[in-house]
Amino acid sequence: MTTLVSPSALSAAPVEGRTYQIRTHGCQMNVHDSERLAGLLETAGYRPAEDGAAADVVVFNTCAVRENADNKLYGSLGHLLATKNTTPGMQIAVGGCLAQKDRGDIVRRAPWVDVVFGTHNIGSLPVLLERARIEREAQVEIEEALQTFPSNLPTRRESPYAAWVSVSVGCNNTCTFCIVPSLRGRETDRRPGDVLAEIEMLVAEGVQEVTLLGQNVNAYGVEFGDRAAFAKLLRACGQVEGLERVRFTSPHPKDFTDDVIAAMAETPNVMPQLHMPLQSGSDAVLRAMRRSYRSERYLAILDRVRAAMPHAAITTDIIVGFPGETEADFQATLDVAAASRFAAAFTFQYSIRAGTPAATMPDQVPKPVVQERYERLTTLVKEMAWQENRRLVGTEVEVMFADGEGRKDAATARMSGRARDNRLVHVAVPEDPALRPRPGDLAQTTITYAAPHHLNADGGLAGLRRTRGGDAWEGRRAMPTRAAVGLGLPSVGVPAPLAPAAACQTG
Repeated sequence: MTTLVSPSALSAAPVEGRTYQIRTHGCQMNVHDSERLAGLLETAGYRPAEDGAAADVVVFNTCAVRENADNKLYGSLGHLLATKNTTPGMQIAVGGCLAQKDRGDIVRRAPWVDVVFGTHNIGSLPVLLERARIEREAQVEIEEALQTFPSNLPTRRESPYAAWVSVSVGCNNTCTFCIVPSLRGRETDRRPGDVLAEIEMLVAEGVQEVTLLGQNVNAYGVEFGDRAAFAKLLRACGQVEGLERVRFTSPHPKDFTDDVIAAMAETPNVMPQLHMPLQSGSDAVLRAMRRSYRSERYLAILDRVRAAMPHAAITTDIIVGFPGETEADFQATLDVAAASRFAAAFTFQYSIRAGTPAATMPDQVPKPVVQERYERLTTLVKEMAWQENRRLVGTEVEVMFADGEGRKDAATARMSGRARDNRLVHVAVPEDPALRPRPGDLAQTTITYAAPHHLNADGGLAGLRRTRGGDAWEGRRAMPTRAAVGLGLPSVGVPAPLAPAAACQTG
């Protein structure tokens, strides 16, 4: 029989030399927060746990978007109980959206948890861990408003050549299916000068690609009264010397304006890629979702984007089985998806989320119906993505190589990376290390094969440019590396049917 270990049984081991591991669930904002949590812990004297080793501190950065998020967390906590019983001084912390929502219930359901902290006070984690250790009791601290902008905190970035840059936190929308605004709060914007200063600092460290983050990124500026602020920010990124690629996620169709399209098209380092959540192609369902656009407006935005950037890759989020969705409503979604020619779609089966208006709506769609519609949608979007990818066979693309993008690279003598439009490309590369690209390097190559979710380029490299990002990767490789942060990095271009990675960034 397993014996429960409470926080009061913690040893009085000092912080110095203690190890940590962070397990991240959810959207890109959580990934960004996890890098900050890692930076905070290392600044406080913790060090990353070695691969496969039990950590002294395990931090869960949670998501609350999907119904099974609770089960996933408590299942993971249960699995850790035996390890904690045999590891003196081990601590477990739970943060993120689920912690903000469930608060003290987490300690009630899992009394062996030592620290619970919310989305607004991630900077408190080291202090809370130390307080739990000294006072020998669980610490639960949930703030209702943002204490400090996450980007003001120390960070431990997983990539030396690519980085997330948060421009805003929170959301002012009231989508009936989404719990995120109640957990992240109303939108808080950073000043443009602060954003650009962070980007310039990152570039000086070797970063050459940044992704601007916000729950509704193109509403940026609402807090300081400048509706053109996001377009201006994109153009300002174009003036940062050494910044090769700029991406952003996720916009909302209601706030997506022509000045942003013009800024994208006219700023060379802003990539021809757009993630634009659709959610539904039915105007009746969009109205029930409290999404303030209709399918005609959505398609018109895509038309204007493609007129300005003919080769732009457009991806989306779609929810199947929202309460009240009829077969005619679902057919409208299929029609809009076909007309949109998405490069990829993150498709989700609607699930009830307590605390949202949709949870108590009548006419919840039966699970078998949702499943059947979901399968029809994924079949369609896969075929559309494959059609779009086949258009690229024979064309030359620029690839920025990356770590961890190709699981079969070693077996296929390839290296993988992203094209400018963010499509995943597996590239045949020379065996000679002097001719082989490093993660962060850029090369021109020609597409020889297209699959629904990736491209191959087996004709070799037409040109290789060694970059400061590649230098930064090489410099980090010379240092001891340990996987301390389990990051759920977004794989835009590969639909994730049931994963919440994109759902939190609903735009």
